[in-house]
Amino acid sequence: MSQRITGISSMATRALLADLARAYEQQTGALVTIESVGGVDAAKRVQAGEAFDVVFLASDAIDRLIASGHVLGDRIDLVRSPVAVAVRKGARRPDVSTEAALRAAVLAAPRISYSTGPSGVHLQRLFERWDIAAELAPRTVQAPPGVPVGSLVARGDVDLGFQQLSELMHLEGVDVIGGLPGDAQFITTFAAGVCARSTQTSAVQAMLAFMNSPQVAEVKRRHGMEPA
Repeated sequence: MSQRITGISSMATRALLADLARAYEQQTGALVTIESVGGVDAAKRVQAGEAFDVVFLASDAIDRLIASGHVLGDRIDLVRSPVAVAVRKGARRPDVSTEAALRAAVLAAPRISYSTGPSGVHLQRLFERWDIAAELAPRTVQAPPGVPVGSLVARGDVDLGFQQLSELMHLEGVDVIGGLPGDAQFITTFAAGVCARSTQTSAVQAMLAFMNSPQVAEVKRRHGMEPA
C-alpha cells in the first residue's frame, strides 16, 4: 500500500500545495492529501488534536503551534507572499502605484474587503496608521475564514479587494491591479510544521525537503510567491 501523508493548510497556499503535492506523488508514489481552510480554523483543528501529519500556515501561527506542543521541532519556511489589490474584471483600475495613491483609492472606493488572515491584519493596521480606519469601517467587508476576498470582488459585492497575490491571481472575474506599494507592502512567510500526532515524521520531513528544494522554485514563482 502506498504511503499516505495528510495535511491541513490556510487558503493562501492551497493552489501551490496542490501542485507541489502532485509533483511529489509523481516522484515518489506517496499519496498526499492536503485540506485547505481558513488559517484560523486550520490552527484550531490542529490544536483540537485532529490527526494530521503536517500543517502549513503563516510562520507566526506555526510558531504558536510549536510553543503549544502541537507541532514538533523547528518550523520549515517555504515561501514569501506579498499582498495585492484587485478589482472586478473590466472595472476601472485606480492608481495604486504609491502609498498616497493607494490611500486615495481606498478612500474613493464605495466598498472594500480584506481577509481574516495575515493580510487582513496588516490592512487594518495600515488604515489605522493612515488615520482612516473609522471612516472605512461602515463600508468594509471582512471575508469570512475560507472565503476568498476575490470572490466578493468578482460578484460585485465589493469594489476593491486586498489579499495575498497567490489567492487573487488565479481567480476568474477579477483583475489584479498591483501589489501594495513601498512601505505599505507586507510580506507573509508561509511555513510548515510536522504535527505532534503524526506517526510518520521521517516521511513528512522528506516531503518538506522536496517542497523546499531548488527544483520547485519556479512552481512557487508561478503562484506569485518567492522561495523563503
